[in-house]
Amino acid sequence: MKPINLSFSACGFLGIYHLGAASALYRHGRKLLKEVKAFAGASAGSLVATVLLTAPERLEECNEFTYKFAEEIRRQYFGAVTPGYDFMAQLRSGMDLILPPNAHELAHNRLYVSITNMKTRKNYLASTFSSREDLIKVLLASSFVPLYAGLKPVDYKGQKWVDGGLTNSLPILPVGRTVAISPFSGRLDISPQDKGQLDLYINIAKQDIMLSMANLMRLNQALFPPGKRKLESLYQHGFDDAIKFLHKENWFE
Repeated sequence: MKPINLSFSACGFLGIYHLGAASALYRHGRKLLKEVKAFAGASAGSLVATVLLTAPERLEECNEFTYKFAEEIRRQYFGAVTPGYDFMAQLRSGMDLILPPNAHELAHNRLYVSITNMKTRKNYLASTFSSREDLIKVLLASSFVPLYAGLKPVDYKGQKWVDGGLTNSLPILPVGRTVAISPFSGRLDISPQDKGQLDLYINIAKQDIMLSMANLMRLNQALFPPGKRKLESLYQHGFDDAIKFLHKENWFE
């Protein structure tokens, strides 16, 4: 049997869809998770991949953090780019709250985080973490959307890094089968399936996304989070789509 990997796409505040999918895998896909060799992700997807790998019992706390974070962004006059608002500090506070002390040990050589080198504009999949702080820096780098999240890229190993979603928004690992998860409708294992659309796709940073009005709305919601009721609906869609996948692949428990 081929090794199985899980990869979560970049998606901003639509990461709540990922949390729904991860919760379904944790509750009803334990047999699958036991077979997973590696976890991968970009931006918000890397955060969910990390929690599913290192602290799956804390996924519910991630939901609450996401709802509060989104509401805080919505209250700002210009959203995340409001002068004086520190997006990265808020994101860091969530990581400090949720990730266990040995997160870097659990993630070492099993977690692949997509980051973009500011100077060369090339992608890199970080997978070795010497400390918890090292892991947190990589995750912050993967989530740093220039201008939106701030003006100073993240320092890591003496270089400047920004959002991995800009160059590789859905990492597919070279060995084995990578189960791809995204809140954007496309040719993926776990994703929404928009009905009645033309079968046209565009490739955005190595992720095939269907050309549809629903996906255009999702792109907007990724940076400008909707209200809590819509976020809860997105969470449920992620949960339901993952359950469908587990049934289809005979992994459901």
